[in-house]
Amino acid sequence: MSEETPMRRDPDAPLSDDMPEAVHADGMRILWDAPIRMSDGVVLRADIFLPEAPGQYAALISYGAYGKGVPMQVGYKSAYDRMVRAYPDIAEGSTNKYMNWEVADPEKWVPDGFICIRVDSRGAGRSKGVLDPTSAQETKDICECIEWAAAQPWSNGKVGMNGISYYATNQWYAAAQRPPHLAAICVWEGFVDRYRDAARHGGILSQFGAGWYGRQVLKIQHGYGNRGIKNPNNGEWVSGPETLSEEELTANRAVPMVDGVLNHPLDDEFYSAHTPDLSRIEVPMLSAANWGGMGVHPRGNFEGYLAAGSSQKWLEVHGDSHFSPFYRAEGVALQKKFFGHFLQGKDTGWDKQPPVQLQIRRPGEHFTIRDEQEWPLARTQWTRYYLDPGTHTLTTTPATGAPITYSTTDHGVTFTLPPSTEEMEITGPVAARLLVSSDTVDADLFLALRLFAPDGKEVLFIGSNDPRVPIALGWLRASHRKLDPAKTLPYRPYHSHDELQPLVPGEPVILDIEILPTSIVVPAGYTLALNIRGCDYDHGLGDAGLSDQPYPMTGVGPFRHADPRDRPPDIFGGKNTLHFVEGSEPFLLLPVIPSEKG
Repeated sequence: MSEETPMRRDPDAPLSDDMPEAVHADGMRILWDAPIRMSDGVVLRADIFLPEAPGQYAALISYGAYGKGVPMQVGYKSAYDRMVRAYPDIAEGSTNKYMNWEVADPEKWVPDGFICIRVDSRGAGRSKGVLDPTSAQETKDICECIEWAAAQPWSNGKVGMNGISYYATNQWYAAAQRPPHLAAICVWEGFVDRYRDAARHGGILSQFGAGWYGRQVLKIQHGYGNRGIKNPNNGEWVSGPETLSEEELTANRAVPMVDGVLNHPLDDEFYSAHTPDLSRIEVPMLSAANWGGMGVHPRGNFEGYLAAGSSQKWLEVHGDSHFSPFYRAEGVALQKKFFGHFLQGKDTGWDKQPPVQLQIRRPGEHFTIRDEQEWPLARTQWTRYYLDPGTHTLTTTPATGAPITYSTTDHGVTFTLPPSTEEMEITGPVAARLLVSSDTVDADLFLALRLFAPDGKEVLFIGSNDPRVPIALGWLRASHRKLDPAKTLPYRPYHSHDELQPLVPGEPVILDIEILPTSIVVPAGYTLALNIRGCDYDHGLGDAGLSDQPYPMTGVGPFRHADPRDRPPDIFGGKNTLHFVEGSEPFLLLPVIPSEKG
């Protein structure tokens, strides 16, 4: 057996409940399809990557439905190629054969004394059972997998969780259950509030869930068998040796979450049953957010960091794509520094890590790492910029004037700050207060914070799921305008979403709208703008046209809001009106950071 050629067996052979024999490859011991029996008898399958030398090591576990046997180059080739082309260091020091979507590359971790465990979630990949992603059953399974790993002879008894998105979100849930041997979590771009962060932005249905389920989950369901792909590293069918009929596959699925989201427009028990109690999280935690992740993740990383009960917690915020920051050398170094401290007991310098570390963003994808002590920043100068209807500008003086009516099917209306005379930093949560009426009984508000260069061209940034995104986005359905006074902050309105308050056509109402946290240093001569629309933001440059892209990329990626079942045209396809009345002047609240600390 050569070091480059792992053992292969008949891909149609039945799976065994015995622990597999270790295969030696690429400087690791690999256990393919290790069985982990759950308390209800269902056997889950894990691939385990261990150091060559016998001993007891810290374990990093990831659990999800994307297929533990799908290398990124196979399942997400376009994304992998773009990532490595942009950051060649990602491909250095590894064959990259075992790099999977959104989880750690074992070749980057095992040499430093870590064990990488990848578990196919119940009903997915090589694990039998009913497919029910992000369910309470999955959380229970994760906790049992953690305790199983801690009891193995190669474990030092400390288990951590690491990974992006799906593999990050389930960390909030598992940590809140307090499995005894979970010692630290690294939540890298993972939502926490299923309603506000992911399913319904400001009460408006996000279409991401439906596309995600069909695109990334169903084709990995256990039993997809020979209709799927083989793991090139061991020759096995990614979704199990057996091939089930469509009827059998359907019978092994829970009711898709996407169906429930459409049928539950309010934040009821359907969502609360899937929302973790963050105050129960006690383990050390690193929450990593992406300024450009608007649509599913960044809000959760900020809110989760603030609400988690752990006395040892850190926030890191970066830019760029959904995957590059995690796999880049600096991202891996940060993760190892964290886990080395808490799982291995090493002096990594983490005890000197600041509570908050931000990558401050500038045009041209330039970032400056800055250490901070809190979030939001204590020195923030919360500044109201009022919307002036006469000049379509943003001013520090309240303005009144004639109403402005706009079509809900086009680019809407924009208000701008005068071109800056000196550099200005905006870093933190953003909010807006508008006075709005509709010609129907409801209205959807889509807000975009935008930046324009001196030549008038919009400055766009690489987002987590779209290569060209604006600075920040916010959404609110007018009938969901009710605020929760106990949770609302001046800079972060919190809507209860527990009842509908229809509009009276033509009658204005006050709307407080949350705009997701952001960071931008506005250079001298550049123009900051607030765009108010009745439909999704679109930069107007056309589709990005990336190879293998499964959805249009026009500035919001897959996080679109155009399902006619949720947004019937006869209600949301007409006109809205902005009002400018003394005493209720609309404004944009910006977190201005002084140029010098003090």
